[in-house]
Amino acid sequence: MRFADGVLPVAAAVALFVFAVRLAHEPRRLGNAVWLGVALLLTGLWLLRQALHLEWLTPVLVVVLGAVVVLVALVLPIALIVNGGRMWRREGRSTGNLLSLALGVGLIVLEALFFVPLGRWGSALVTVAAVLACYFGFLFLSLLVYSVLYSRVGRRGGLDAVIVLGCGLSGDEVPPLLAGRLERAIRLYTRESAPPLLVVSGGRGPDESVTEADAMHAYLRDRGVPEDRIRREDQARTTEENLRFSAALLPEEARRVVAVTSNYHVFRAAVECRRLHLPFHAVGSPTAHYFLPSALLREFAALILHYRRTTIAACVVIVAAVVLLTL
Repeated sequence: MRFADGVLPVAAAVALFVFAVRLAHEPRRLGNAVWLGVALLLTGLWLLRQALHLEWLTPVLVVVLGAVVVLVALVLPIALIVNGGRMWRREGRSTGNLLSLALGVGLIVLEALFFVPLGRWGSALVTVAAVLACYFGFLFLSLLVYSVLYSRVGRRGGLDAVIVLGCGLSGDEVPPLLAGRLERAIRLYTRESAPPLLVVSGGRGPDESVTEADAMHAYLRDRGVPEDRIRREDQARTTEENLRFSAALLPEEARRVVAVTSNYHVFRAAVECRRLHLPFHAVGSPTAHYFLPSALLREFAALILHYRRTTIAACVVIVAAVVLLTL
């Protein structure tokens, strides 16, 4: 007991120190989110142990922990399923739009399996799934917290250029999601004493009558941005191409650059900038609340795939540990 009380705060302080050093050196790394998550988890465990020493606080902690269990086990899956149904109706039946629905159903099935007699190895399989769910849940929450933090520490002023990443059109019209990005770019443009160059990036999709770059260019011109302050990149189809092709259009003297995207996409765009060796940061625009769960899950899946070797190694360790315990 006393050993844990001494180790936990030291371990939390070390994790927080490592996080601070990494953040100062390079904020566009997924590992920063993990170190922050570890620091917060260890701090929470230490505070919980300290609170358990106070007898009058024990009933309060039982109630709080019980509420957390109910939220995670019941409220969260139901909320995800409801959100998935809403995404299905509003945004279509694409795989990305059904992520929240699939996750909600998966959590309910996993919880139900704990009450089914499956034998030794069946129970081990369910345990593996539960541990993996906790692992990915920890990563997701860490990334969510760090994404909010990153959005507060990115470049805010003294910009030479702003790149606006495309996200699809409605025919030849700018949809609300893309309009939010453009409005954020306009705010960045108007607050600078020397207005930065605006680069609008996006090619033409199969169901679009014009390129995203042309539609965004028209949107900016209608709102008073001068023609000579806009450049169009009309070939990109992915975030990587958005950034790489837009960087090629920037003048050599443009050193202070940000990429504008939606708030759920900010950190992945920043990670992509780092991967491409571009000294850009990313900023976000607001997104409709109902759209966020599926969008955040898509971004998380993309980042996990980006670091797939680390992810596979962690999963192998988890599976091996459960199998050894079962044996």
